[in-house]
Amino acid sequence: MSLDAPHILVVDDDTRLRELLHKYLTEQGFRITAARDAVDAGAKLAAFSFDLIVLDIMMPGESGLEMTQRLRENSQVPVLLLTAMGEIEDRIAGLESGADDYLSKPFEPRELVLRINAILRRTQAPTEPVDGKIHFGRFCFDLAREELRRGDEFVRLTAAEASLLKILARQPGVPVSRETLAAESPMIGNPRAIDVQVTRLRRKIEENPRFPRYLQAVRGVGYILMPD
Repeated sequence: MSLDAPHILVVDDDTRLRELLHKYLTEQGFRITAARDAVDAGAKLAAFSFDLIVLDIMMPGESGLEMTQRLRENSQVPVLLLTAMGEIEDRIAGLESGADDYLSKPFEPRELVLRINAILRRTQAPTEPVDGKIHFGRFCFDLAREELRRGDEFVRLTAAEASLLKILARQPGVPVSRETLAAESPMIGNPRAIDVQVTRLRRKIEENPRFPRYLQAVRGVGYILMPD
């Protein structure tokens, strides 16, 4: 098993299912660590780094929803919830807790693998900007010049907008807190002003600023620039 393979934590109090998932996902090329409940999972999380958590909702003690909410206080590790409850209200509750996806039992193992791979593709940090430039959609931002172009057209940015975009573009795919953005941008200097600048910048780079594709908010953290 390659050490570069995604490391997944499987948390389920059902011993049989836990063992089946461990075996199947290992065969699919993932590195798997299993835990029987939230307490056991907490010990594993303290000892290892994971790329994703497959988490059962209905567990004794702390539920999967409660564990996800607690994780989101200080971690952005992706979470895929498993549950026997399939109602839309339950799905919404799972996503509102901070989960990335939701799969109802019983499920096809192949669907689980497809969903895992989809989450990993969405959350994997893109490579560093090439030649000091980052591309997203029709846009290209030159970090050194702090210039934004849409195709051959120059897009005017204010100093604050350019500063904000540059900080985010230095770490594409990585969430940056409002405090960090404010501290590193002398043009802004106030965490509360970050949201205002983000709104203005979205109007220039997003097709629909209300549903941003590139400049996204990360709940409880700050903002992230997601290039193509």
